[in-house]
Amino acid sequence: MTDAPQANLAPPATEAIEVTPSNHTLSTGQNLMQQCLGKAASAWPVAQGQLMQGATPLSQWLKTQTTPAYVYNLNVISAEVNRVRAVLPAAIRLHYAIKANPHPAILQHLATRVDGFDCASLKEMQQVAAHAPALIAQTSIAGPAKSDAELAFALAHNILINVESQGELLRISGLANQSAQIARIALRINPPFELKGSGMKMGGGARPFGIDSEQIPALINLIQSDAKLKQTIDLEGFHLYVGSQNRDAAALCAGLDASINLIETLYRNTGFIPRHLNLGGGFGVVYHPQDKTQNTALDLDALRATLFNIADRAQAQWLGIHLNLELGRYLVAGAGLYVTRIVDRKISRGKTYLLCDGGMHHHLALSGNLGQVIRRNWPIIAIDYLDKAPVEPVEIAGPLCTPLDVLGQNLPMPQLNVGDVLGVLQSGAYGLSASPNRFLSHPDCPEWIIHEADAHSVITHE
Repeated sequence: MTDAPQANLAPPATEAIEVTPSNHTLSTGQNLMQQCLGKAASAWPVAQGQLMQGATPLSQWLKTQTTPAYVYNLNVISAEVNRVRAVLPAAIRLHYAIKANPHPAILQHLATRVDGFDCASLKEMQQVAAHAPALIAQTSIAGPAKSDAELAFALAHNILINVESQGELLRISGLANQSAQIARIALRINPPFELKGSGMKMGGGARPFGIDSEQIPALINLIQSDAKLKQTIDLEGFHLYVGSQNRDAAALCAGLDASINLIETLYRNTGFIPRHLNLGGGFGVVYHPQDKTQNTALDLDALRATLFNIADRAQAQWLGIHLNLELGRYLVAGAGLYVTRIVDRKISRGKTYLLCDGGMHHHLALSGNLGQVIRRNWPIIAIDYLDKAPVEPVEIAGPLCTPLDVLGQNLPMPQLNVGDVLGVLQSGAYGLSASPNRFLSHPDCPEWIIHEADAHSVITHE
């Protein structure tokens, strides 16, 4: 019988980290806002180092409200849409991918600013029907394993269905036949290439998404030759989405070029003339400004020439084709601020902990548990000390009884105390709706909307 291993009860080694204004100037709140949000930072007004809501510090307003909470600034969304429009040719339509943030007020705001919506579920299609009915015919649905209920709703509302497999095509045809309807479809293509630099790859290799590009010609032939399919299916074109969260303009341009090359090859090989082409999107934002490999913003202007060239090539070959650019995160991430209050401050074996009322149950991506291999710090600001230089590294944790509930690690911050409010930038996309809200039965998280009314900025609960 061997002795059981003995636990090492000595405290873990800690390393003192000196934080000075000179070596962490990019971590001050105002600098973080500028670096992450760019020109859109001006839509978040600051006065005397405090984040403002109208003429009142946001922290003052929050004293009468429940934290944690999300605050969505519609002025930022308008600014981002305008920036994208500035590099788009008239022939390329701008669509919003609802999965980024399905909040009704955001959909209503975008309904007059984008050309269509792209959905990934029945509920998202129902949201468009309820809050942006004028754009229902410019709406599509994508995603593997679509339910019959989703397909039936799309058929009933004339929504374009991005087909992910031959089996799904046959199911759509059967449902269309039962309801005496014709299904509008596009074939979602899994291309033979990947998009370099993407945070999440959606194409290339073996994928659950889309139909392998080499299978597309046979499927086009089937649709054109099968008697039942000819009566139930209207093939409008193609959908490609090869990657997301990409801030490399050169890589995005290469992906767009490869996509149009692929469609041109299919046209030459099959003779099929597309009337619709969704080019995808995947434009990325700065989430980790203190990481030198992650802190370069996407250069939108560098995409202009490629986008205009693709539009010209497509229109020259397929006159009247509808070209779509599908963006979600890029339009709404900077519009969201997740605010959480410091409940406790303590020292544990040389490390300072700020314990907050908000956590991963509301903001899973912040904790590093939504697709990250290595957890990196997000841009977190102290909303009343935006002009203060960081003076100490802190650990920031939430209220959940799990070590996964991490908000920040070794994060340089100003001197903060119980009652101070932190704001997590870039929280407008894949935040509350992408998080385990019911975990440990904590209260629901309120969402607030900042918008313009009578030339003044107001905040309302939605």
